[in-house]
Amino acid sequence: MTNGLKYVLEQMLLLLVIAALACLFLAIGLMIGYSFMGDGHSPWHILSMDKWAELVNKFTGK
Repeated sequence: MTNGLKYVLEQMLLLLVIAALACLFLAIGLMIGYSFMGDGHSPWHILSMDKWAELVNKFTGK
């Protein structure tokens, strides 16, 4: 494998790791915020599709 290709693959792997960590921290932040400042229900409830549909409908007026 050439040095250039190896460098590109390492950078892509680093980018994927950073994106995965960002998604993980976003989910953790949503769960903490919802459980303490939100309805106070289970922190897992904020990750459900029903809750997101409710939030989108609230802000779009549908």
